[in-house]
Amino acid sequence: MITTFLIESRKLAAIATAVLGLAFAAPAIGEEEPFIIPPPSADVTGETGLAQAVFAAGCFWGVQGVYQHVTGVTSAVSGYSGGSAETANYEATGTGQTGHAEAVEITYDPSVISYGELLHILFSVVHDPTQLNYQGPDHGPQYRSAIFPMSEDQKAAAEAYIKELDATGVYPDPIVTTIEPFEAFYPAEDYHQDFLTLHPDYPYIVRFDLPKIENLKTVFADYYRDDPVLVMAAN
Repeated sequence: MITTFLIESRKLAAIATAVLGLAFAAPAIGEEEPFIIPPPSADVTGETGLAQAVFAAGCFWGVQGVYQHVTGVTSAVSGYSGGSAETANYEATGTGQTGHAEAVEITYDPSVISYGELLHILFSVVHDPTQLNYQGPDHGPQYRSAIFPMSEDQKAAAEAYIKELDATGVYPDPIVTTIEPFEAFYPAEDYHQDFLTLHPDYPYIVRFDLPKIENLKTVFADYYRDDPVLVMAAN
C-alpha cells in the first residue's frame, strides 16, 4: 500500500488529472513525447570497470525507472544531491530550500553503454531540459535539471553536448540544465526506490512516467531491456 503522506501537494495536479480521466489526453512535449536528437559528437573514453553518473531531471521516480530499463546499467538509485547530509530527506528537500535536487545515481558498465549515451537518453526521453526549476506538474528547485559530473571528462562531455543540442534548434527554448559540482549523493528513503515498478497503476506514474518507458523502448531499442534492475531486490 502506498503511504498516505506520499500524496502531497507537489503531486496533486497530476493525480487530479488522472482521476478526472485526462491521464491519456494529448501529452505535453518533454513529459511524454521524446525529443529526437543526435548523440553527442564527443564522449567520455577510458572509463574501466563500473562507472557512475548522477543526473537530476524532475521527480526521481521516472528518472530511476527509465535507467533501470537501460542495458549496461547495473544500478539506478533515487536520492538527493546538491545539499548537506542533514537535509537529505524527502520532507526537507520538498521545501526547495536545501540545495538538494531529486537525483538518481546510475552505475553502468562503460563497455556496454557510454556516458554520452546516458546523456543522449537523458535529453531525449527522460525529461524536458528547457523547463527551469520544474518538470511537468512538479515545481521548485528540487526538481531542476542538473548534471553532477563525477570527473572532469564527464563535465567536459556534458558541457559540449549541451552546446551541440542548443545549436540544433530541436527544443522550443534554450536548455537550462545546470552542471554542478558533485559533492555527495544520498540515497532516498526505501519507499521511493523502484517506485515505478512497484506502483505501475499509481496515477502520477501512469500519466507522467510510463510513457517515458515506452519512448525508451521505441527510440533507444538497442539499449532497452524488459526486466528492470531493481534496488530493493538487491537488499
